Amino acid sequence: MARGRIRSKLRLSNLYTFGCLRPSTLEGEDPPHPLQGPGFTRTVFCNQPHMHKKKPLRYRSNYVSTTRYNLITFFPKSLYEQFHRAANLYFLVAAILSVFPLSPFNKWSMIAPLVFVVGLSMMKEALEDWRRFIQDVKINARKTCVHKTDGGFRQRKWKKVRVGDVVKVEKDEFFPADLLLLSSSYEDGICYVETMNLDGETNLKVKRSLEASLALDDDVSFRNFAATIRCEDPNPNLYTFVGNLEYERQTFPLSPNHILLRDSKLRNTAYVYGVVVFTGHDTKVMQNSTKSPSKRSRIERTMDYIIYTLLVLLILISCISSSGFAWETEFHMPKMWYLRPDAPEDLTNPSNPIYAGVVHLITALLLYGYLIPISLYVSIEIVKVWQASFINQDLRMYDDESGVPAQARTSNLNEELGQVHTILSDKTGTLTCNQMDFLKCSIAGASYGVRSSEVEVAAAKQMAVDLEEHGEMVTSTGSTWDSSGTREIEVESGGDSNNNPRVHVKGFGFEDNRLMNGNWLRESQPNDILQFFQSPDEASFLAAAREFGFEFCKRTQSSVFIRERFSSSGQIIEREYKVLNLLEFTSKRKRMSVIVRDEEGQILLLCKGADSIIFDRLAKNGRTYLGPTTRHLTEYGEAGLRTLALAYRRLDEEEYTAWNTEFLKAKTSIGSDRDELLEKGSDMIEKELILVGATAVEDKLQKGFPALYQQGTKNLFFDWSRILGWMCNGVYSSLVIFFLNIGIIYSQAFREGGQTADMDAVGTTMFTCIIWAVNVQIALTMSHFTWIQHVLIWGSIGLWYLFLALFGMMRPSLSGNIYMILDEILAPAPIYWMATLLVTVAAVLPYVAHIAFQRFLNPLDHHIIQEIKYYKRDVEDARLWTREGSKAREKTKIGFTARVDAKIRHLRSKLNKKQSNLSHFLAQDAMSPRSL
Repeated sequence: MARGRIRSKLRLSNLYTFGCLRPSTLEGEDPPHPLQGPGFTRTVFCNQPHMHKKKPLRYRSNYVSTTRYNLITFFPKSLYEQFHRAANLYFLVAAILSVFPLSPFNKWSMIAPLVFVVGLSMMKEALEDWRRFIQDVKINARKTCVHKTDGGFRQRKWKKVRVGDVVKVEKDEFFPADLLLLSSSYEDGICYVETMNLDGETNLKVKRSLEASLALDDDVSFRNFAATIRCEDPNPNLYTFVGNLEYERQTFPLSPNHILLRDSKLRNTAYVYGVVVFTGHDTKVMQNSTKSPSKRSRIERTMDYIIYTLLVLLILISCISSSGFAWETEFHMPKMWYLRPDAPEDLTNPSNPIYAGVVHLITALLLYGYLIPISLYVSIEIVKVWQASFINQDLRMYDDESGVPAQARTSNLNEELGQVHTILSDKTGTLTCNQMDFLKCSIAGASYGVRSSEVEVAAAKQMAVDLEEHGEMVTSTGSTWDSSGTREIEVESGGDSNNNPRVHVKGFGFEDNRLMNGNWLRESQPNDILQFFQSPDEASFLAAAREFGFEFCKRTQSSVFIRERFSSSGQIIEREYKVLNLLEFTSKRKRMSVIVRDEEGQILLLCKGADSIIFDRLAKNGRTYLGPTTRHLTEYGEAGLRTLALAYRRLDEEEYTAWNTEFLKAKTSIGSDRDELLEKGSDMIEKELILVGATAVEDKLQKGFPALYQQGTKNLFFDWSRILGWMCNGVYSSLVIFFLNIGIIYSQAFREGGQTADMDAVGTTMFTCIIWAVNVQIALTMSHFTWIQHVLIWGSIGLWYLFLALFGMMRPSLSGNIYMILDEILAPAPIYWMATLLVTVAAVLPYVAHIAFQRFLNPLDHHIIQEIKYYKRDVEDARLWTREGSKAREKTKIGFTARVDAKIRHLRSKLNKKQSNLSHFLAQDAMSPRSL
């Protein structure tokens, strides 16, 4: 077969970190994996996809679907989801009962709202699932280059990619399936992969191919390519892969480092070749995905429990009512001559009170059914749909850099936005922009680096504001001064001590002339090398080493080459360090070590890790700088910096050889105790270390992240005291509306002819009072008005009168007893308007008294701000406005703000101590004989 040409030019693939390599000089080749038993039955014939058309090798296609429904399952599954809600199920039972003659009201008054709520929810589900379908269509229609039998590559849609296909993926493209990396544009077969869609990490991962397939470096070389992969069956484990590649009569073991996962993106690599191992729903990313569940917010789940409580209350009330009706039927019904007890109906038959009670129970359940408000669910569904539309069109949630707007994929969780209960985060989490700057370091007990971190800058700015409020002096550059003119806090730094403009170097924010002598401030260095490292903290270390004069220039399979720019001879010297072993970092070890051999043959172990781990492994003669280094690490941590301790050890040749033999045995072992053996081997050599110092890098915050962020008020409107208060207010209002209307209308003439009001007029009057009382109370709760509030509140009242007028104009067969009720009965009656006014005032009077008491004796924050704005105090006293505005929001005490708060306390302590010492000195000076 064709072999790749030998490349003499050094490529940028040499610039990758220790973690991407397996040193082969001393460690030897790993044996093939023993693949036996269930879970390891997959066989892939590379470059021969036609071999997988028949069972048992007939694998899934590469078509993926993330939708919940299809045309057949949508109606039954969606109905099941809707009636899985307690409220909808209750309304369904009530709607069914309303069809029978026992119902006390029109059946459509129950059926129509139920159909509206369920129909709207189903339409919303259909729309959201349609969007998923459109997204699936776009993904399945993506194209990639697939190898043909003639040695060429042609474009093919993702959904038509098959197991065994050889594909070519180019820079910034996603991988269409799970691939085995065969070769890349780099001569040593490595590539850089972004797995943000898989694990959320933006750090680049380094993948490498087998040395046996490095020769497959162009399109023509695949014309006669054939190999067989035997590996594990599809599973959701993203970080494991066990398999073997049988190629050219040899068997090579495969590891996760050789696999390119679907939905990962190729970065900083011109192209790669790979063979498809898993497709479609067999890929690891799809194995980890589940069918879109029915997402329900906490409020909705809480409402279900409230519905259960109300349902129990409804049944209890109905049972009491039906028991009373049965009692009346048996003992008092015979005395009611107008009901014809001699020829009773079934419902009023004194001889069968149980039947009368059961029938009345059903009627009562429907009659009192408004205890469970279906109108609330109608309003919630409409609000959610509109909220989702507003979110999608919100300009403040639009990302200018990526051009991606906010997308509300489901409106069921709108009320969950911003409802943060607990934050479990390492450092600042997603608040950072994945950029780290080398800021400070401790070397041999001395701390270097004078530039302030973002935490220190934020604390200094806050201190400057506080000092200004107390009459202290603040310079125009942002520095604060005490009464003696001593500079206390440096808020910002725009250059070096000589005010020379600072040239930004990516990953390097260090300032200290004791180390740099000002060289890096005047010399700009290229940043291209930094983009090839797996994480930004590694890039910051490389940038710092380069600026200090030790430049990483290239990396081979077995060596690292460092260029010393400031040697004793004054010339640039390139030194080679052979990499012997790499002891990887894990969350359990909390450290990482590399064993190298320098040009003089000396073997060194270099270790970095958490200070608590490194300090426990120091030799007795290696603790010289332990005290000052510990103090420096504490200061760096208070400044919000990420710290690492550095140590080293010299190894004898015999000691290293003996250890390496045991370590290789542990590394090549196959069994459940392999990790334990490797950890023991690492512990054997990572001891008797000598402390060098520590580093401190700053994890930069995202652009626009405020120095002091605020948290919203928790449960301002939903604590139990408020809920109980509103419940009592509702009970009071309902009693006032019912009994006051009865008292006003009962014995009064309602028409000019002296007729009293019938039940229709009384009921309509009561409901008019309800409309007015509810909307007026809503208006009173508003802290400020916009035209939207005016339209919705006063428009609701107007719509009620419009409904009465239009419904009353319908023919009597449709409007029934409501025919012309507004025009002919209510509107001409002055008592209707007087009752509406008096009842509304009486219903809202307690709430008016409450808010008046609150505003004058216990005002809320927005009450104070309203008073300040009304009397224009914000214009007269800007400092008062700023102070009251800051009091209206509670500062959080977590993450970044907590560190700022701690730094402010530290600065205040230093400032108070200095002022105390200064006062003491002045007092002593005043009492001295010379001053007397």
